[in-house]
Amino acid sequence: MSVVVYTLPNCVQCEMTKKMLNKNNIEFDSVNLAENEDAYELVKSMGFQTAPVVFADGDSWGGFRIDKINALASEQKSA
Repeated sequence: MSVVVYTLPNCVQCEMTKKMLNKNNIEFDSVNLAENEDAYELVKSMGFQTAPVVFADGDSWGGFRIDKINALASEQKSA
């Protein structure tokens, strides 16, 4: 499973997303949008206007989405 979390500094939703991914033992890469202009342009071009933005095996979403994280955890357990 490939998961990438695009974050911003001092972002509460970003920290909660990473915390819940860790709690569910879901490995992920974290990209700081404030430090990576290419990543920022990619996320912006896809229409996202809030952080975090999560890309996970063909799915993507913005903001803290516990339902999506729980779905990833269920998917990982059944694999």
